[in-house]
Amino acid sequence: MKKLTQADVEEAAERVADLISFLPPRLYGVPSGGVPAAYLVQKALFIQNASMSEIVDDPQDCTVIIDDVIDSGRTRDSFRAKFPGKPFHVLFEKKPGDDWLSFPWDETSPLASAWDIPIRLIEFVGEDITRAGLKDTPNRFLKAWLHWTSGYKQDPEKILTVFQQEGEVYDEMVFQGSIPVWSTCEHHLSPFFGLAHIAYIPGQKIVGLSKIARLVEVFACRLQIQERLTAQIADCMHKTLNPQGVGVVLQCRHSCMESRGIERMGTITTTSALRGAIKEEPDARSEFLAFVRGSEQGKMI
Repeated sequence: MKKLTQADVEEAAERVADLISFLPPRLYGVPSGGVPAAYLVQKALFIQNASMSEIVDDPQDCTVIIDDVIDSGRTRDSFRAKFPGKPFHVLFEKKPGDDWLSFPWDETSPLASAWDIPIRLIEFVGEDITRAGLKDTPNRFLKAWLHWTSGYKQDPEKILTVFQQEGEVYDEMVFQGSIPVWSTCEHHLSPFFGLAHIAYIPGQKIVGLSKIARLVEVFACRLQIQERLTAQIADCMHKTLNPQGVGVVLQCRHSCMESRGIERMGTITTTSALRGAIKEEPDARSEFLAFVRGSEQGKMI
């Protein structure tokens, strides 16, 4: 990544201002990087001409369209097709193989550079980012992804509220079945979803029942593969509770194989992670699997 300085972008804005100074400039900045770029061009025009140009919110009202960088050229081509005759200028044009450019305004907010992601994706598939139905899509997209990846900001071990057993100790299997799972495949950034079945045999500690589902959610709200997600749930419970045994079974459908590739709708992938007595003792393992089969009855995913 090439990190541009304020001097770099101001020099580029001056070059654009030289090209458009003969016009009566009404500038429209392409969301979102084109907006600060348009203001820099406006500043350069004022210095050169000692007259103020205008920034407009609607490309229909502008005389010049400004963007910060050309990558694939889709944005430029889209605006030229929709607004023929309106000049389209950029501060920088990135050639194939060039480093990704980081602008000074990318650092003003954690979301500033991320804002370009949905915009460029929408343009990449051939849509018009200026269309009314897509106006708020970048904001909704980022909010959704902050939720889908919220597990990175949480410590799974702190999720498990643990109680020390006193007096009569419960040492039989505790099972929760058909816990909803919704996660994101790290290979295609597409959702996979299904059910989790989880059991543990307590040692000296038991866990608040609602926290098992919360633990699943924390690990699921990350970029995942189903195999790792299954193991992470089992390992965290085994480490935090120090139980006699832990069993985890996940049954999920993957949109990356249902909507593309092999396109087999309804295929269910099952993964398991067994720890301690549930792995090593046949009776405990059989009891866990019987609970799983019972939980599966009448359930649809």
